[in-house]
Amino acid sequence: MTKFIIIMLSAVFINNYVLSRFLGICPFLGVSKKLNQAAGMSAAVIFVMLMATAVTWPIQTFLLDPNNLGYLQTIVFILVIAALVQLVEIILKRYVPSLHKSLGVYLPLITTNCAVLGVTILNIDEGYTFAESMVNSLGSGLGFFLAMVMFSGVRSRLEGADIPKVFQGLPVTLVAASITSLSFLGFSGVIENLFA
Repeated sequence: MTKFIIIMLSAVFINNYVLSRFLGICPFLGVSKKLNQAAGMSAAVIFVMLMATAVTWPIQTFLLDPNNLGYLQTIVFILVIAALVQLVEIILKRYVPSLHKSLGVYLPLITTNCAVLGVTILNIDEGYTFAESMVNSLGSGLGFFLAMVMFSGVRSRLEGADIPKVFQGLPVTLVAASITSLSFLGFSGVIENLFA
């Protein structure tokens, strides 16, 4: 149980896919202008991360590795993620059209979110069991959610700030993102020491 807690907290705070590993930067910068968009995108990413892990871990463990096809990992995982995103989009469009409409273009963007591919590959590389992989994926998704929501708040504060003309737009966004990222470095070593 302790190992699951360490994996979860590490994925959210220390190994945050956006702020520490720098994966998923495109949606982080592009969809974090408004809180509701950031939260909607994050919820969809959490769902796809969990589904992708639930499908890719068994494929790697029971199909690719036993047949010495590990070199196909990236291609297979990308195809699985794309298929899952399409499946989610079809289901939402059919059964929950209001949610499908509110997410709009953000659903297909999940296919190109490298954080989803990153979590599936790093689960295998870290040697996690299926349960540990699912916990890591949930923690990674929650870390993505935390980063998106937190940065959405930072960007809303930037809109009302008096920013020099040279820094307006993308430059101040990148500076704010780097400072936000630095704030997560303070968590390094804390989680492991809590349970040592």
